[in-house]
Amino acid sequence: MAQPVSRWAPGPAYGPVLSQTDLYLLQSKLDINPILDINDDTVPLQFHLVTGAPVSSTAPGRPSEVPGKDEPATLPRVNQLILISYHSPWCTIIRKEGGVTVGDVCSTIYREYSDNDITDAEFNSLSQRVQDGVKRAAATHAAERNPQAWGAGYYTPHMQPERLKRLDWLKERVFLEGIERNDNYAKQRLGFSASNIFIMNLAQ
Repeated sequence: MAQPVSRWAPGPAYGPVLSQTDLYLLQSKLDINPILDINDDTVPLQFHLVTGAPVSSTAPGRPSEVPGKDEPATLPRVNQLILISYHSPWCTIIRKEGGVTVGDVCSTIYREYSDNDITDAEFNSLSQRVQDGVKRAAATHAAERNPQAWGAGYYTPHMQPERLKRLDWLKERVFLEGIERNDNYAKQRLGFSASNIFIMNLAQ
């Protein structure tokens, strides 16, 4: 007897990939893949933005491959997702003509927050107390990425990375647990909402 195929199974057997214009014209509602849906704990996700790897729910602390990385992030599939956060001022745009996947979401957020520096203007907008917290987080994150060079996770105040990254702005909230819709917050942040705008849920 044939096994039923999951509607989220990776592959080309889907309808067309919708563009931003298609979403606007069709007013399509997007279903979030259960792996990414913060309101669905069927396949819990904890993607560590410091190391760029998920933490396995069956073996805590052991990096593994992103579950369902080739599955579509949404259905219908879209060629662009826009992600914002309650905890940072930036907007992450994920693009893929063949349709954004779960793996695309995780890898793009990781690159955006690991590769991009906090500008001087952004850093100076913070209070002194918050600036000190970001600096401490930067040292902690550097130690996690390279514990041997940083004394197995121990650091002193002078052991600061040369540049602060967007990741450091998040301080302890470096675990991506999923995404959700919040049109009111999207309008507050961006001035508009759309079905492909989602909020990242970041945990400690």
